[in-house]
Amino acid sequence: MRIERPHPEIGALATGVDVRALDDGDWQTLYRAWLDGIVLVVRDQTLTKAEFLAYSRRFGRLKPHRVRRTRDPEHAELTVMGIGTRKADGRVDASIYNRGGHWHTDSPWDDEICKGTQLYGVAIPSSGGDTAFASMYAAYDALPDDLRQRIAGLEAEYIYGGRKREGHDLLEPEDRERPPAVHPLVRRHEETGRLSLYANPHHIVRIRGLSEAESDALVRTLTPYMVETPVQYRHAWRKGDIVIWDNRCGLHRACGGYPIDEARIHWRTTIMQDGVPQRLAA
Repeated sequence: MRIERPHPEIGALATGVDVRALDDGDWQTLYRAWLDGIVLVVRDQTLTKAEFLAYSRRFGRLKPHRVRRTRDPEHAELTVMGIGTRKADGRVDASIYNRGGHWHTDSPWDDEICKGTQLYGVAIPSSGGDTAFASMYAAYDALPDDLRQRIAGLEAEYIYGGRKREGHDLLEPEDRERPPAVHPLVRRHEETGRLSLYANPHHIVRIRGLSEAESDALVRTLTPYMVETPVQYRHAWRKGDIVIWDNRCGLHRACGGYPIDEARIHWRTTIMQDGVPQRLAA
């Protein structure tokens, strides 16, 4: 097994390994590389759905995604991303084609902490379709001292799609009016101990304790630190790639730009955090 680092602070690329046959030593090496790199890529895998689910469970408990229509009919914990990019009349379904195109963390609208998201590349287009990642450790470290003090102890509310409720048409009616989840703006990573900014700019509704104008202004102030940090990794997909990212300390977005008539299909699992406090503010 070989692990390369495309950036000293984000990203780890593993080759020469079969995730179906990992001994404990190699597994611990991969897991440590993931924690250190926020994003872990494992190249050249050939997996069944059952094998992908088994590997994903090594990271933690799996939870079915709230968008039920894209769940695999035989495996509720597995979501199939990229299907249905065209409507019945032939028009592009923007909610599917552009899904994930905003900078975000996964599942902040869930009361539980989403530890990680893992994708397996099943069909990859000839161009475009990259995924970008940004370090929220670096975003927090870049904040001026007065801004760090200002946000210490503050909490934010999140719903699926944020205030604009973008993508709500993907949810079932009973899932559209769930109450907001609440998470701290600054959190300490349960495994690394490092502080990171946790202020998902897409799904956020408001910052508690502030007026709407104050909340909006603070989100606008924080967002450039998150999305313009130079500590980023952009992944160009290959078929057979497995990519897992740490939602506790990173943002990501789908870069789009792939040919609409070419398939971009991924299997996805959502990995939840168990066994540690679920809301640990700085």
